[in-house]
Amino acid sequence: LSSRTVCQKDKVAADASDCYLTFHKLTLHLQGDKEPGWLKQLFTDFISFTLKLVLKSEVCNEINFLAQVLANFVHDLAANFVRDGDIRLDISLASVPLIKANYLESHHKGLVLYKNYSDVFSDSIFSPSLLTESRMLYFWLSEHILNSLASAAFLDKRLGLTIKGEKLQGLFEMEDTEAQRKAVQMIFQGTAYNDSVAKVWSLAHPQISVQPEGTVVKSFVGVEISIFPPGEEPLMVLYMEKEITVTIQAAYAEKKLILHPLDSRIEFKVFKCTADPSGNDPSIRNFLQTMISVVGIPEVISRIETALTSLMNSKGLHLFEIRNPEIITRK
Repeated sequence: LSSRTVCQKDKVAADASDCYLTFHKLTLHLQGDKEPGWLKQLFTDFISFTLKLVLKSEVCNEINFLAQVLANFVHDLAANFVRDGDIRLDISLASVPLIKANYLESHHKGLVLYKNYSDVFSDSIFSPSLLTESRMLYFWLSEHILNSLASAAFLDKRLGLTIKGEKLQGLFEMEDTEAQRKAVQMIFQGTAYNDSVAKVWSLAHPQISVQPEGTVVKSFVGVEISIFPPGEEPLMVLYMEKEITVTIQAAYAEKKLILHPLDSRIEFKVFKCTADPSGNDPSIRNFLQTMISVVGIPEVISRIETALTSLMNSKGLHLFEIRNPEIITRK
């Protein structure tokens, strides 16, 4: 079998059109006659020759068909793997595939696509020279791709969270102290958690950078808490805008993605609270800052971790195993 790899419609295509078969031994016997007469021999030789041509045609056509089916399957599987809703990756070929001495080499794009916003995402900074030859399949995950995916998620309005009921209660009652009870009473004005709702959303594209100590995520977040007193109009009791910088370490163990926040910095940009119109009472702000650092950020990261793990499992990542991922610095 002779086959080659070609670039066809931005995909890797297997071409076995120049397939050839060599028959080391193909002998036909009529009714088990191992020493036929010359007439029988002529007849069997003719049948053998015809059979070789038929086998070559059928086998080579089938090999060519199956090779193309396999190439399309691999490419379509990869395309589906990196697609979620309207967010997807362009994994078409970046260059003509090559056949090396010991392996097949093809480099694919990793450009984020989202509706008609695709022009806002820059091309990948990937360079094949940064890769080693010790990997069968290599995924290049850089600041570029992480920021592009975060921007696409922001544009798709995915970076938002609504909390109410028991979850809201668990968030605000993280500890049973006098300061905590006082702050909660001032914010909710005695309204039950079931009659309250908190909304958190990203006000701008998150910025992601990969540092030696971990992945640093910088986001500009808005928070709004509203209460719905029975028989009264809804009232927004708290609104704030804050800049949060979190350092996250990621680990992969037993086919599970684990995200762990190492450090967080919170800076309030806007703070409005009906219980403290002047903004002179530091108790509420200090309580909220502690709540965000100790409970809020880990809760959000846990949700992201759960969502990513669920997405990877639904895309079949349980069929793969990530071993010894390599970290390549900018230099």
